[in-house]
Amino acid sequence: MTLSLFAILSAVTLVSAFIQGALGIGFALIVAPVVGILQPDLLPVTLLLLMLPLNFHVAWRERSAVDWSGAKWISLGRFAGTFAGVWLLAALSSQQLDLAVGWFTVIAAAAALFAPPFAPGRPSALGVGLFTGVTETATGIGGPPLALLYQHAKGPILRATVAVCFFVGEIMSLVILAIAGRIGADQLLAALYLAPAVLLGSALSRLTHDHIRGRGLRLGVLTFALASGAFLIVR
Repeated sequence: MTLSLFAILSAVTLVSAFIQGALGIGFALIVAPVVGILQPDLLPVTLLLLMLPLNFHVAWRERSAVDWSGAKWISLGRFAGTFAGVWLLAALSSQQLDLAVGWFTVIAAAAALFAPPFAPGRPSALGVGLFTGVTETATGIGGPPLALLYQHAKGPILRATVAVCFFVGEIMSLVILAIAGRIGADQLLAALYLAPAVLLGSALSRLTHDHIRGRGLRLGVLTFALASGAFLIVR
């Protein structure tokens, strides 16, 4: 990793960790397309590793607000989807993975922007978990479906429950990716180099998450994600 690449990815990672800590979503939507543009071989492993401390911190910080029933059904669906995600990752070339990251980013962000409201239930939680398992294991992106599921919940419930589901799911994905031989030293080192940016962004979000008004920021995140995903598709 060159110094300029490290500086860019650190800045993007810090901002994304702050946004995820404040809103509950946004990290993968921003980081995945940027990494896909600059260093695609780091996906999805580096992204999954970086999200572990971030989501653990958010889940612990607001643990009293976790919807444990929903998290259980989402995690069950996520477990099944993880295997399909590994197969998809193995089946795609680097160019096809760029397209997959781009399309998943665009579709997920558009869904988060335009989908009508619905009430979370067991079938929807299982379905969201299954879809998230596929997309996050293959590309690192899984937040928008979870955010849609809890879009009308209070902020602490959304942030805490999504963080728990992410943390459990990321461990599932990393274990299965390791078994499949999809984790390399370069990905581990990149995660180690970028970890301080995650920790700093997450810590900063602790100072603001009770006060930030997320509608405009969420719109900005999703707009950026749409633009980055579109760039990956057309470049």
